[in-house]
Amino acid sequence: MPSALIVQGGWTGHHPAEVAEILGAGLRERGFEVDIVDTLDAYLDPQLPQRDLIVPIWTMGEISGEQFKGLNAAVQAGVGLGGVHGGMCDAFRQNTEYQWMTGGQWVAHPGNAGVTYTVHVTQPDHPICAGVEDFEVTSEQYYLHVDPGNDVLANTVFRQWHDVVMPVTWTKSWGRGRVFYCSVGHVPADVQLPMANKMILQGLVWAAAGKSAA
Repeated sequence: MPSALIVQGGWTGHHPAEVAEILGAGLRERGFEVDIVDTLDAYLDPQLPQRDLIVPIWTMGEISGEQFKGLNAAVQAGVGLGGVHGGMCDAFRQNTEYQWMTGGQWVAHPGNAGVTYTVHVTQPDHPICAGVEDFEVTSEQYYLHVDPGNDVLANTVFRQWHDVVMPVTWTKSWGRGRVFYCSVGHVPADVQLPMANKMILQGLVWAAAGKSAA
């Protein structure tokens, strides 16, 4: 049985505990053993590299050098890393190596939570996007700094910013680990949107599957 660790906490405006329960339930339905914890000291666990998947849900905050070292080593060794919105790509703003690992960092969300935008699937044949159609979201639309080496699976257009095309969903490699990210997920209802939920959970399963292939 694959093993997933969800680490939730940080800024409470992103409802980390609630999102953790939603994603945890989805992973359990897909055959995962899931542990949900609320401390970054989970990254110090010497058994962490035995996991198949780590799901960080921790907006902002600070991570110690030793905590990051443990997380980094586990992903480098082949543990999958996957997450959503600010819980993964607006964490530990001073740790640029964490941002390099995840593939991006939040910059702004013009219009805040009142923007209606379309998520456009750019790689429908990728297993993460199987059965996922373009969908609309009314929420925060994330403008991010992104790694140009990311493999982008879905994007959106910032109409108020000269039609800038911005990645929404991507993958990348970090050592032997697979990394997955989706910027949708400001509130629990966003994570439960049918197409978003399908893509996110398929992304987490894809990231975890890299462990057996590493």
